[in-house]
Amino acid sequence: MTITINDETLAGKLLNKIKIEVQSETITLKDLIAARVQAEVEAYNQKSKDYFNGLVIPVQAEKTLNGYKLKDGNSKIDIEQQTFIAWDAFQKNGYFVLIDDEQAEDLEQELLVNENTSISFVKLTPLVGG
Repeated sequence: MTITINDETLAGKLLNKIKIEVQSETITLKDLIAARVQAEVEAYNQKSKDYFNGLVIPVQAEKTLNGYKLKDGNSKIDIEQQTFIAWDAFQKNGYFVLIDDEQAEDLEQELLVNENTSISFVKLTPLVGG
């Protein structure tokens, strides 16, 4: 099943949309975050895009007007490292997740999702790796 995740500001301004595949209607928040990070990192690594606009800023990246650019243009982003950074950032309140306008509280929280579920990641601070 394909679900859509929105990145938003605190004021509700849409920053980004990403579609991800999930295997089941029931998923933990931890698995949802991991699936999201995996999808955006795989898309970047496969297409060798110039700029990365994901949940977590890669460790070896610098900010530009169009997103984050890896210092070594041929570098691949490490999915596992990005996932751990994203989980840690959630636990440190770097962002919060709204599922159908209700805030998810814990990484182990089970969520019931379908193609119509409203999922928003609200970034509070830039999430820099490392």
